[in-house]
Amino acid sequence: MEGLRTPTELVVIVVILLAYGCPVQAIVHAYGLDERTVADWQKRAGKHCQQVHQAIVEQGNLVTTQVQADEIRAKGRKLVIWMGMAIDATSRLWLAGVVSVSRDRQLADRLLQQVRRCCQCVQGLLICTDGWNAYPKSIVRDFREKVKRTAGRGRCCLEVWPELCIATIIKQTKNKRVVEVTRKLTWGALEKAQQLLSMTPGCQEFNTSLIERFNATMRERLASLTRKCRHAAQRLETLETGMYLVGSTYNFCWPHQELSNRKHFGYGCTPAMAAGLTDHIWSVSELLRFKVTPAPWVEPKRRGRPRKATEPDPTVPKRPRGRPRKIA
Repeated sequence: MEGLRTPTELVVIVVILLAYGCPVQAIVHAYGLDERTVADWQKRAGKHCQQVHQAIVEQGNLVTTQVQADEIRAKGRKLVIWMGMAIDATSRLWLAGVVSVSRDRQLADRLLQQVRRCCQCVQGLLICTDGWNAYPKSIVRDFREKVKRTAGRGRCCLEVWPELCIATIIKQTKNKRVVEVTRKLTWGALEKAQQLLSMTPGCQEFNTSLIERFNATMRERLASLTRKCRHAAQRLETLETGMYLVGSTYNFCWPHQELSNRKHFGYGCTPAMAAGLTDHIWSVSELLRFKVTPAPWVEPKRRGRPRKATEPDPTVPKRPRGRPRKIA
């Protein structure tokens, strides 16, 4: 809100409409605002929501048993954009989101590194993904811990979590319809994977239905992700800020319909409440006013070699400064 001359109540209302997917032109005509002003507010709110996500969700306090990951393909202006998404199947909490112009190994690594920052160390975890072959190797690289095998001097070894399981779901389509689904366990023991799967209410077999449902919510509320629209994305930053705005309001502000049923909690509950990150439903104003603790200041390292502290030798005469005078 710093530096804004518009009343705070109007800014909050506009951000709520943007989080629900209201078109920018409708907001412009309804409130008499400039289109660039609305875009700037969305960018500000998205950056703040990213800081809130890093300060609360990515602190390694989440206890989960199943994570689902998938990608979204979106068309921009003269480019194709890929968005990697990950969600906690137990609490329906949105964990990670990455935006890139290519679907490569770096996209999978960045997504799984963000998931790793959310989870507690060394726990039983089942990760369900689609058939992209970059996922298993990235998961194994990111979910490792340093283990000292021998006493004394020596380097620690990196070992994969002992109770980590990776399930791959491959869907075959024909005429845009799914005709066959192949499920297989890529990493881990089958008994442990079945045990972790049974801990998630409503999950009876390996699937990625929850992350696909969240991707549909993201496509509904971000205009640039709609398949046939006039709001194609031009910059990755705009899409990333919009992703964090929708994801953070989904986590903290909007009660989840499935979690609010009698089968789960029986009252209005957000994914952040189900994950134990908060005890009440946040308002959008509370989300925008949340104060993020700044990172501690670290003194930068000096470049070059350190200076040698040597004392001058009194027996050696000092060299005169400047040019010697010419004697006529």
